Amino acid sequence: MIYRTLGKTGAEVSVVGVGTWQFGGEWGIDFRQKTVDSIFRTAKECGINLIDTAECYGDHLSESLIGTAIAEDRDDWFLATKFGHHFNGNFERSEPRSAVDVVKQLEDSLRALKTDVIDLYQYHSWGDDEIFADDVQAVLLKAKDQGKVRFLGNSVRGKGDSTDQIRQSSAQSIDAIQIVYNRLRREPEEGAFEICKQQNLGVLARVPLASGYLSGKYEPGHKFAGNEMRGKWHEDEQRDLWLAEVAVIQKEEVPDGVDMAQWAISWCLNHPAVTCVIPGVKNADQVRSNAAAVGLLE
Repeated sequence: MIYRTLGKTGAEVSVVGVGTWQFGGEWGIDFRQKTVDSIFRTAKECGINLIDTAECYGDHLSESLIGTAIAEDRDDWFLATKFGHHFNGNFERSEPRSAVDVVKQLEDSLRALKTDVIDLYQYHSWGDDEIFADDVQAVLLKAKDQGKVRFLGNSVRGKGDSTDQIRQSSAQSIDAIQIVYNRLRREPEEGAFEICKQQNLGVLARVPLASGYLSGKYEPGHKFAGNEMRGKWHEDEQRDLWLAEVAVIQKEEVPDGVDMAQWAISWCLNHPAVTCVIPGVKNADQVRSNAAAVGLLE
């Protein structure tokens, strides 16, 4: 494994982490504790130390599965979670975002994760009219003073590159940015990454495999099940366009004999602004495959 410093936090994190949205049940699989335990046992064997989760991956369900899995070696992990949403059933969210809401969410996350401190506590896709609320920031800074949170982050919305929010990071005491970045979604290169470098912000690149489209498993015309995120949120036309583009990428850019998913992970990590990628995994074998992508880094 290779490690990089996560911006101003000074924390050394593995360049490949574990994303855990799937543990909440919206990707067509109901995860059991035994599987999650195996995933994190394997991740540790591979040298991975960063976990990213959220309050609304299930109603703190993902956090609870993680908390149980790492309870005995919590100090060996860099644990990131988020706040600002509430799970209301598959694909449905509300947005409790007052200062009182944030206090409750933090306590609920600490309880679910079975920990006294969250390493990186991230705004979860907040709008520009919400993220600068003074009372919310005061709650977060108090949580840092109390030792419940080590660092603050901003997981920016998936659309666009969110440069306006990112530009305000230092004023918001934000140390790290989480952003969508992959071979199909390159918007951060248009401005966000430069701001991150200027402010020494750590960068977590989420959906580095483009929700599995860059895994090389699917051909144009593939239909995803309606009970999982890609079948629910992605229109048929958009899926076909992405899969057609992936077919071209696989033919023209991925070297012969190289696993496309590993190539896609290394592609993200080869950008100098990216600290860590956080692909989701379904089992221990996928953890090993993701970790092996470091062997392709230039």
